[in-house]
Amino acid sequence: MPASAFPDHTLESAPSAARRTMKAVADKQGYLPAAVGRLATSPQLLDGFLKISAIFESTTLDPLSREVLIMTIATRNRCHICVAMHTAKLTALGADADLIAALREEKPLPLPDERLESVRQFTLAVIATAGAVDDDTLQAFLAHGYTHRNALEVVLGIGAYTMSTLANRLTDAPVDPQLAAFAPAPM
Repeated sequence: MPASAFPDHTLESAPSAARRTMKAVADKQGYLPAAVGRLATSPQLLDGFLKISAIFESTTLDPLSREVLIMTIATRNRCHICVAMHTAKLTALGADADLIAALREEKPLPLPDERLESVRQFTLAVIATAGAVDDDTLQAFLAHGYTHRNALEVVLGIGAYTMSTLANRLTDAPVDPQLAAFAPAPM
C-alpha cells in the first residue's frame, strides 16, 4: 500500500477525537511519532492501542519478559517500526546485545536466558494454536517461574501488539529519526 494512502496527521490536521491522545504521546516522547500521526486516522484504534498497551505494561510480567513478547510479535509480523522501538527499549533496559540480536533474527535466545526463551516459545505456541496450547507447553512455561496469570497476560500482550504491528504495517509509517539507529534491515 502506498504511504500516501494514510495521511501524516499533525495535531492540527488530525481528527479532533485523536488530538488529546496525540498531544499526550508527543509530550511523553518529546516528539510526535510518525506512526501515531498515521494511526490518528482512526482515533479509536490509536486510543485503544495506547490503553491496552498501558494495561499490558501494568501486568505482573517483568519488563524484560514483556519486551521479549513484544519483539516476538514485532518480528513475526515484520513491523519495522516496532522492532526499532522495542530494540531501543530493550537497550534502555540493559538487555544483552546477544539477546536483542536473537530476538531480531527470530532465533532461540542464548543461554542463560532460558526463562525469557520460555516466554518467546510460549508466545509463539499461543499464536500457532490460537490459544489452545497443550498441557506440556503450558507446564514448560510455568516451570520457568511464570504463573497461570502470566499465561493470560501473554494473551493480552499478543492482542495489544498484534493490533499495533498490523496497523503500523497497514499505514506504512516510517521509522522516526530518533529510532533510526535501532532500525532493522528491510523486512
